Amino acid sequence: MARPIHFELPVEDQARAAAFYEKVFAWEIQQWEGAPYWLVTSGPDSEPGIDGALGQKSEDFAVPVFVIGVDDIDTAIGAVEEAGATITAGKNPIPGVGYAAYFDDPEGNRMGLFESDESATAE
Repeated sequence: MARPIHFELPVEDQARAAAFYEKVFAWEIQQWEGAPYWLVTSGPDSEPGIDGALGQKSEDFAVPVFVIGVDDIDTAIGAVEEAGATITAGKNPIPGVGYAAYFDDPEGNRMGLFESDESATAE
């Protein structure tokens, strides 16, 4: 069974958003490798919940996204397309981390897919 493993929140100002979520919810937030993508630790691994990120808001990234962990991203992309989803960003490597893709489900919700693979390299 595939589960949400990560969330992504679109923001206009990552530092401002980070300050808000750190103050209100005590989330730990830090910028990832100089990218406009800030990683969020929302609590300890011993408690229920998922971690996420703050990303730069854009026309293509305007609403919060749940990212679903899958064993095989190519198979998952095919399955969501067959079930009526529209792929908005195909399989992309995240070097040393894995592969990500994004789709809009038949109801118009933007969702992500993620396959963990530390051997992933930039193509």
